[in-house]
Amino acid sequence: MQKLLALARKAINDYRMIEDGDKIAVGVSGGKDSTALLAVLAAYRKFSPQRFDLHAINIDMGFAETDKAEVDAFRAWCDKIEVPLTIVGTDIAEIIFDRRKESSPCSLCSKMRRGALNSAAIENGCNKLALAHHADDVLGTFLLSLVFEGRLSTFSPVSQMSRTGITLIRPFIYVEEKYLAGICRRLSLPVVFNPCPSDKHTGREDVKRIVEAAESVSPNAKKLMLSALFHPERNNLWQRPADD
Repeated sequence: MQKLLALARKAINDYRMIEDGDKIAVGVSGGKDSTALLAVLAAYRKFSPQRFDLHAINIDMGFAETDKAEVDAFRAWCDKIEVPLTIVGTDIAEIIFDRRKESSPCSLCSKMRRGALNSAAIENGCNKLALAHHADDVLGTFLLSLVFEGRLSTFSPVSQMSRTGITLIRPFIYVEEKYLAGICRRLSLPVVFNPCPSDKHTGREDVKRIVEAAESVSPNAKKLMLSALFHPERNNLWQRPADD
């Protein structure tokens, strides 16, 4: 926990993610990443120089296979750490998989879940939304943009969503994914199994294999690529030639 707290605190301070009086909605899917984020923010709240409140928000996709006992255990844990939990029921799974029968559902699903999260955050008086995107997601998003879109781009640590007035923060940008499963195991944090049929079958899994292949050649490849992303002043990219 101390390592995660230190890395999250550095990200929060580097990018001024949290201010006095914030009420932060934490998007929790029930998976290891968002569960670890909620645990870390709840712990950070105890000694943070900024006074802030937390409110966990879960978007129930509507999968019949979701284990109710796991959800109840997650709810009980939120009560234990004194973070209110709101579960928003939706029919996103039915819309995507049954009605539209999407062959590539992740983009639409992400937009629908984000919209539901934003609405719930506003309804609960939150001014910020914390998501559990970690360092591997930073790199994965960059590689997806590079390989599939021909762009050098990734998401920002802090984003202002002008339409809703919500500020999006990502306190785990310095945290590698490998630490998150470990902290959930060591602290016996409740994790809700994700029954989505597209889980582990996305473009992100493809770029993970790209990173693994790079590390087979250079063991420090991932750390070096992340270092390049976190230090854009080191770039040596071409400029477009001036038009005659």
